Amino acid sequence: MGKERERVNPDRRRQRYGREFKLEAVRLLELGDKPAAQLALELGVRRNQLYKWQRDVRGKGEAAFPGQGAKPLAERSEVERLKSELKKVTEERDILKKAAAYFAKELK
Repeated sequence: MGKERERVNPDRRRQRYGREFKLEAVRLLELGDKPAAQLALELGVRRNQLYKWQRDVRGKGEAAFPGQGAKPLAERSEVERLKSELKKVTEERDILKKAAAYFAKELK
C-alpha cells in the first residue's frame, strides 16, 4: 500500500546516547555539510531525534543532556534537608497526638 518504512536498526530496542555524542551530532547538524536525513542515517539515529537534540542545546545550552546520574549537590542537599525536616515534624506530631490522648484520659 504505502511506503515501507525501514527502521534504522530493528534489532536495537532503546539506545541511550551519551552527552558528547549528542553534542557532536548537533554540531554536525548545524555545520550543514550533509542533509539531516543523511547525517541521521550515518549516526544511526532518527532525523527528528537530531532536531530534538538541537532544540535542547539551543534552549538549555551547557545544561542540556544532564543524564540520569546523581543530581547536582544543591538539589540533592535540598531534598535531604526537606526529608529530615519532614521526619522531625512527623515525630513532633506523633508526640502531640499521644500527649493529647493521655490528657484526654486524665480528664475523664
